[in-house]
Amino acid sequence: MKIEKTVNILNRRARFEYEILEEYEAGMVLTGTEIKSLRSSKASITESFCQFIDGELYIINMMIDEYKLGTFYNHKTKRERKLLLHKKELQKLEKKLKDAGNTIIPLKLYITDRGKAKVLIALGRGKKLYDKREVIKDRENKRNLDRILKKS
Repeated sequence: MKIEKTVNILNRRARFEYEILEEYEAGMVLTGTEIKSLRSSKASITESFCQFIDGELYIINMMIDEYKLGTFYNHKTKRERKLLLHKKELQKLEKKLKDAGNTIIPLKLYITDRGKAKVLIALGRGKKLYDKREVIKDRENKRNLDRILKKS
């Protein structure tokens, strides 16, 4: 049974706001109506972040819209969802999270070929304002150079 990997929900602000140090792929614990709503691309991870609660990693503030055809079994739109990682990866992340300025942010939410919901999370450090200005300047210079090359 092949299911196409069409659902791709990105956090575009994450790469702009944070310097990415390491990336991990994590599974998620979801209810039935959440996965149905996710398959129809009704989710957002732009304001979400990850946090350790009792030694387990949770994604907080991720929004998955309610399933239209769901009855009273429908899920809450914003709730803490548990992330599934290997124990060694969790210990490594928790150890690195204690360093000042480090945080865990979701970059991408997708469904695999096997139909499993996965989140690409990253250990990141917040960028300074001058770093963000440098990125904007480089992007504008590249765009102007492309325009000049296209005209000639």
